[in-house]
Amino acid sequence: MQNTESFYKYLEFERRNSSHTIIAYKNDIGQFCSYLQDEDCTEWTQVTSRIVRSWMVHLINDGVSARSVNRKVSTLKVFFRYLMREEIIETNPAEGVITPKVPKRLPVFVKEVEMDSLLDCVSFSEDFSGERDRLIIEMFYHTGMRLSELVSLKDNQIDFPNGIIKVLGKRNKERIVPVMQELKASILRYMTKRDHEFPESKGSFVFLTNKGVPVYHKLVYRVVNKYLAEVSTITKRSPHVIRHSFATALLNRGADLNAIKELLGHSNLAATEVYTHNSYEKLNSIYKQAHPRA
Repeated sequence: MQNTESFYKYLEFERRNSSHTIIAYKNDIGQFCSYLQDEDCTEWTQVTSRIVRSWMVHLINDGVSARSVNRKVSTLKVFFRYLMREEIIETNPAEGVITPKVPKRLPVFVKEVEMDSLLDCVSFSEDFSGERDRLIIEMFYHTGMRLSELVSLKDNQIDFPNGIIKVLGKRNKERIVPVMQELKASILRYMTKRDHEFPESKGSFVFLTNKGVPVYHKLVYRVVNKYLAEVSTITKRSPHVIRHSFATALLNRGADLNAIKELLGHSNLAATEVYTHNSYEKLNSIYKQAHPRA
């Protein structure tokens, strides 16, 4: 089917979506195109709401989760809006399509006491990789940044005199995150060891592999998974779990929801409000334990 490549360029250069988002769009649209071929549908103008709904049913019958189906339909809505903008189609066949209800899923997080145990009690090696691995954990927990943001972090984004990090988030949107004294000391200690090991790397990416090249997503994921396993029994042990832990800890200690939204780089408050459910669960548990009539 035509116009898909121009759409991907639109996502990259106009919407400034990340490479991971564009890959997800390509996969979703590719699956939809394969389905259209089976339906003998060869032009975008032939796509109707009925076809979109039948594709949804096809996905559900194949065991695709409601959350994934909703995301795929959202992809189609964005794509068809683009085709309307280019005057290739007149109406959006994905608009108005009722998607399956997604059950609410609370963010998984690590308890404060477990994160304290990880940073205060767990032993990290004193060599370069040990300093790096510890800083990776600290950076996630102190700043709440995303995996992609940490991997792409450069030296010039850290402003030591003003105690801030300029985080480059989704769609190249910049936000400011404060650097506390403990994190600042860890960064300087790591950079001293890094610049001694790889003097030519100074001024480039903050986090490097043992070979002196920028770290990659899987390496960081493995580091987080390894050390979270030492202090927590949760099955999901990813960088995003520490991001959730950061937000939940702030909310539990009385931080304003709008401030947390800015620190996380969320575009709207609805994405941040999910953490209030975790806090409610904690309050509910305390109430049941403490109230004489509970």
